[in-house]
Amino acid sequence: MVRLFKHYVPYAVLLLGLVDAMLLIASAEIGWVVRAHQINMQVDPIVTRLPQLISFAAALQISLVAVGAYGVGSFLSLRFAAARLSVAIALGVIFLSLIFFLVPALTFWRSNLLYSTVIATVLLVTVRALLGRTLGGETFKRRIVVLGAGSRAARIRDLAAQPGINFVVAGFVAMGEPVPAIQDAVPRGEIPNLSAHIVDLNASEVVLALEERRNALPLKDLLRVRTTGVQVSEISSFLERETGRIDLNSVNPSWLIFSDGFASTRMLSSVFKRAFDIIASGLLLAITLPVILLTALAIKIESRGPAFYRQRRVGLYNESFDILKLRSMRQDAEVAGKAVWAAEQDPRITRIGRFIRKVRIDELPQTWTVLKGEMSFVGPRPERPQFVEQLEDQLPYYAERHMVKPGITGWAQINYPYGASIEDARHKLEYDLYYAKNYSPFLDMLILLQTLRVVLWPAGAR
Repeated sequence: MVRLFKHYVPYAVLLLGLVDAMLLIASAEIGWVVRAHQINMQVDPIVTRLPQLISFAAALQISLVAVGAYGVGSFLSLRFAAARLSVAIALGVIFLSLIFFLVPALTFWRSNLLYSTVIATVLLVTVRALLGRTLGGETFKRRIVVLGAGSRAARIRDLAAQPGINFVVAGFVAMGEPVPAIQDAVPRGEIPNLSAHIVDLNASEVVLALEERRNALPLKDLLRVRTTGVQVSEISSFLERETGRIDLNSVNPSWLIFSDGFASTRMLSSVFKRAFDIIASGLLLAITLPVILLTALAIKIESRGPAFYRQRRVGLYNESFDILKLRSMRQDAEVAGKAVWAAEQDPRITRIGRFIRKVRIDELPQTWTVLKGEMSFVGPRPERPQFVEQLEDQLPYYAERHMVKPGITGWAQINYPYGASIEDARHKLEYDLYYAKNYSPFLDMLILLQTLRVVLWPAGAR
């Protein structure tokens, strides 16, 4: 994987993105030249059209990212890739129309855009048909050797079996575990030269997955392996990179303390983040006000009670604040104010409420909370105080998520479906910790774009 702005991007995704960028620029140029010849227009040097070519490619590539066209499914299924491409092209056309309306000089004429869009669609589908399986296959996957044969090693084996994973396990080395979970692991005692064994397996990385590290760390072996040019990773760092989350089953306090991340030098980023929150929340409130008012009217017509309600949440530095939401449940959903987890097909949710939860309209009034500075657009979702007390007792490191300002959308929201249990909260905490550790404006922008995918293809909204 390549680390861009503290976020890990698979080689296959990066390569496909670069190929798409070149194809989009080529499509824009071909479409312009074809149309120019049709109307007998002189074709000037390409440098004179660079702003228009770049705006075309950028609009469509941003749309590809937003709809999840670089996700796992695009490498495994041409039908999935084609469906996402069709939505991305439609979204890109809307984006280009907006640019044409605001800054006409940055785009081609509509006839040129039509030609370019058709050519781009054909080329993007063709590339995925020809390269999709190859990019998603073992060619671009790293080969690793796992030192360990216990439960931690078994978790890496299970992860390797999942679709879309970017590595293959070349072998396991048993390090004297009393009860090995990997039966075909080669005992360390049967390998005379560990570094030569790893080179013979054509592995580029060794992952340390020992059950007990104290007095068991094979320093001599690891030193020789590292000097051969093979990367050596601890299981917590490996899982963070491969899954985009902090694995609570393997992480320990010392790893969180000494690993890179949680940078204190992000004051400038925080200033830009707050400026973006103010501008974006103000614009979004102005644009969506009619939708909010119409939804509030529909809620009032369907059921008794107020259309809006305030709910107490825990925010930055464990301080409480109120969020404003459109009511999606009956007024008597929580007897005596007792907090209750939302359930799948929850009978307390109204018909209007079920729809607005699916498309996230009930969240729109929270932009007022963002404008006030109590929340951000991107960050861990704030939880209710009653649930926070319960979760802090049962989940390690849960309090650390409150070191980041909460948000309307977040890394957990785009990677994990709606959760309403302790186990769901555990998985979402792993993503929240990853965000807190690897925060950057790049990751924020990626989350904002990918939120559109979650809105278009809602998963588990309750």
